[in-house]
Amino acid sequence: MNERDRPNSSRRSRPSFERRVAFFTLLTGLPGALVALILLWTGDFTPKVQWTLTLFVVLGGLAFGSALMQRVVFPLRTVSNMLAALREGDFSLRAHQTGSDDALSQVMFEVNALGDTLRQQRLGALEATALLRKVMAEIDVAVYAFDSEQKLRLVNRCGERLLNQRRERLSGRRAADLGLEECLSGPAPRVADLSLPGGSGRWEIRRSTFREGGLPHQLLVLSDLTQTLRDEERQAWRRLIQVLRHEINNSLAPIDSLAGSLAALIGRDPRPEDWESDMCGGLSVIRDRSRALNRFMTAYSRLTRLPKPTRAAVNVANWVRRVVDLETRQRVVVEAGPELTIEADGDQLDQLLINLVRNAVDAVQETGGEVHVGWGADADAADFLEVWVRDDGPGLTSTENLFVPFFTTKPNGEGIGLALSRQIAEAHRGRLTLENQRGAAGCLARLILPLH
Repeated sequence: MNERDRPNSSRRSRPSFERRVAFFTLLTGLPGALVALILLWTGDFTPKVQWTLTLFVVLGGLAFGSALMQRVVFPLRTVSNMLAALREGDFSLRAHQTGSDDALSQVMFEVNALGDTLRQQRLGALEATALLRKVMAEIDVAVYAFDSEQKLRLVNRCGERLLNQRRERLSGRRAADLGLEECLSGPAPRVADLSLPGGSGRWEIRRSTFREGGLPHQLLVLSDLTQTLRDEERQAWRRLIQVLRHEINNSLAPIDSLAGSLAALIGRDPRPEDWESDMCGGLSVIRDRSRALNRFMTAYSRLTRLPKPTRAAVNVANWVRRVVDLETRQRVVVEAGPELTIEADGDQLDQLLINLVRNAVDAVQETGGEVHVGWGADADAADFLEVWVRDDGPGLTSTENLFVPFFTTKPNGEGIGLALSRQIAEAHRGRLTLENQRGAAGCLARLILPLH
């Protein structure tokens, strides 16, 4: 750093400081020099001796004063140059340490330690920045950073591909010009259909804010859900087709077999004496299987046509007790919790809790256990309600297919109760879990719903 790069206040204060040091240095030796000169010129000395000694005293005082001033000013200049180098980002310079424990050595030690600390921090920042740039370049999501005027300041490689332009051409352009203005407004996160130069489809929009240089910026993240949704849709169709094929085959196979047997029976000549009873029995089986197939399709239609929740104030205590009173096969113990009210669809929540209580009662019918229902604030999040149903039954043998539609372990079950219950919970932005109790027999169902 040269002299003109330093602040003006430093240029004004430094010469003043040096003049003060020089003045006090000369002032310190002045009394002794004056006494020596007075004694020299008032004593019985030859003029040659007087002028020689006078010149020696004056020049010696100036020399020693200059040396003393340099001893004071030079370390300060060294510290100043070290700090200037640190300010400029040069951490390679080191101040010389004498090894003693005086004040100057401590200052030099602290300056060197400061340089080492800043160097380590800068190295860590550079490595973290390099890692961040690598991650930003490799992740398969589009990332954009806009300033307060909605001008693009940062974009990653995926964002370039989505807009089909290089970063140099995108930087500084407004979100409206890039077709991203609607992404910077409205609720987030959300899923929206976007059509951009580099691709179109369904995208998840996420936003957050940060500050750079004291100014607010928006971070926009776009995740392509098209392929994910297609894969999920394909898997859902595959599972649905498997279920439909299984249930329809279970009904059509005996119908086909009985229809063939009855046709052969009618075509026989002469017919057997009990042909009428065989005909009635076969038609009865065909009717029962047709009704079972119709019930299956009705249950499927019910599962796929769940309406959106119509929210209203629901008192949790009244809701739980109302559902428990509907169970007449066995007494259900209610463990009352705090007085809470949530905004939800009361009819759908009734159906959800009815399914859970009914399953719990079914589980304890043979073992003679008890069923307990209770509620309270969620232990993990105070803004959520937890409603639980606990039974002392035999527990679950497998939890993998609990929420698979039409999967049931009951002889006369439809297999949609738990699937419908979870669908209702998720429609209310909640979740439903079912697991075996730890350290005890039976099963525990937990329903988590937001209080607000």
